[in-house]
Amino acid sequence: MAPFETLYGRRFRSPIGWFEVGEVVLIGPELVHEAMEKVWLIRERLKTAQSQQKSYADVRRRVLDFDLNNCKVAYELELPNDLASVHPVFHVSLLKKCVGDPTSILPLDSIGIKDSISYKGVSVEILDRQVCKLRNKEIASVKVLWRNQLVEGATWEADDNMISYYPHLFPFFPTLA
Repeated sequence: MAPFETLYGRRFRSPIGWFEVGEVVLIGPELVHEAMEKVWLIRERLKTAQSQQKSYADVRRRVLDFDLNNCKVAYELELPNDLASVHPVFHVSLLKKCVGDPTSILPLDSIGIKDSISYKGVSVEILDRQVCKLRNKEIASVKVLWRNQLVEGATWEADDNMISYYPHLFPFFPTLA
């Protein structure tokens, strides 16, 4: 069976007469039966793969409900005066479902936001150290806990950069300094 038939479900029309005299071989019933079994097997495997993909997609699909009366392309936020330099309008494509966590709310007084909308992170401590081995070199990194962040918000940073910016954090790792 030709791949064209398998993909599109109909026979491929080929030009007649591209063969020499005597090359024509009649197809027997056993070859036709064997081809039909292969087609049946291919179809069954395609159905199985499609059903697996469908069940995978159905489990992860979420239904988001938006009120049609309030659908706009952009939304405007009412921000406090401290954040007057932040642009208050955002596009609807940036919407994400949010489940609020009261422990993650930080007072604005503790966060030093400058007029230039820049924020300088201050590291508090080094939580962990790891060395990633590549083919020809090793890259050392440290897990840094930042001020005004929870432990889950700690990030992995290159230890060379952290040693140069925050040398006071590394007395616990004498091999790094």
